[in-house]
Amino acid sequence: MTQPATGASPHPARAAIASFVGTTIEWFDFYIYATAAALVFSHVFFPSGTDPLVGLMASFATFSVGFFARPLGGIVFGHFGDRVGRKSALVTTLVMMGLATFFVGVLPTYEQAGFIAPLLLVALRFIQGIAVGGEWGGAVLMAVEHAPEGRKTFFGSFAQLGNPAGALLASGSFTLISAIGGDALHTWAWRLPFLASIVLVAVGLVIRLKIEESPVFAAAHAGEKAGAPEEAPLREAFRTAWRPMLLGLGILPVAVGGYYIVTTFLQAYATTEAGVAEQTILSALTFAAFVELVATPVVSWLGDRLGAARVITAGLLAVALLAVPQFLAMGWGTAAVFLSLGAMRLVLAATYGPIAHVLAQMFPPRVRYTGVSISYQVAGALFGGLAPLACTALLAATGSVYPVAGLLIAMALISIACLRKAPAHRDEPGIPAAA
Repeated sequence: MTQPATGASPHPARAAIASFVGTTIEWFDFYIYATAAALVFSHVFFPSGTDPLVGLMASFATFSVGFFARPLGGIVFGHFGDRVGRKSALVTTLVMMGLATFFVGVLPTYEQAGFIAPLLLVALRFIQGIAVGGEWGGAVLMAVEHAPEGRKTFFGSFAQLGNPAGALLASGSFTLISAIGGDALHTWAWRLPFLASIVLVAVGLVIRLKIEESPVFAAAHAGEKAGAPEEAPLREAFRTAWRPMLLGLGILPVAVGGYYIVTTFLQAYATTEAGVAEQTILSALTFAAFVELVATPVVSWLGDRLGAARVITAGLLAVALLAVPQFLAMGWGTAAVFLSLGAMRLVLAATYGPIAHVLAQMFPPRVRYTGVSISYQVAGALFGGLAPLACTALLAATGSVYPVAGLLIAMALISIACLRKAPAHRDEPGIPAAA
């Protein structure tokens, strides 16, 4: 069946739901590692005599490996997705992520295997990073490129929903495990989410295999549009779209890195420095993930009506305003912990939900998978992978969380400045990418 000239699909909701399910599974796999890195891995995979703060930094260093692998995944699967198709790339990334996550769940501990244990952990984290590096761009494009004009921000947000949904499942699973009590979480129960992920991957694979290829890619591949697939998308992207890639990188510090400051780092800070119980912070993070899950489609719907850039800018300003209170609230009691985490994730939804459409429309279809993936995954490596480690180092050096809050505010200001310069491209014949 020939698609309309605009590239709109007759089944945008089906593609959006498939993107949501797939990204939920991939982010669940990614976030159970983040949660375990904050709570468990520092003593499971490192020498028992290590200072707790040093052990936590070592654990976060393995966490960062996944982020540094993500640009490589973006390059490899960006080329694959722009040349062969979005669907094939997404099936491959899902299988890679599922297998790597499962094998983390069966790794020996440091006491059992010595330094082989953290080395294997790093290797599997690297594979996770490559997989998620190729996943996000393809899932976003499947949702956005299937959507009709005027609703691309809303449908694109379904791929973004996978982030809070995966986080909700991850923190929820660890909340349930922590309720077992005793030493279960720190000895054996932490493995359960990693092992269970293989079942979710099988379900996601069935769903992903049933969706149609992106109509925008199909039209370009059939020669129906100027800008058919490039032989070397990476080279073409750096030749013709280097400016959008740099701006995309600058738009993402809060949407990517800020998230890990107020989840992974905050979780570790709350339990080790502020005296918040593990059960409390895990329950609060589960609640916050639910808030973001509900808020994301709402703010993205507003993005189609008010302008995605305006909604993102409002969210960034709110993040800056909440930066200091977010950390201070960890010492104000349980209610304050829940309210502050919920409020921060609400405004983070405004910075993250509409970003799928904004980034996708910054690039022409022939290099879109590559351009989107490189911008997002390099930002992930720089701002996401280093954020918990940098924040822990700032805390260790100063003994205060105020420099951490200052870092978050600076990231918001950079994002706003780059967003104002973002170009736009519409999937219609004769409309090139903006200069």
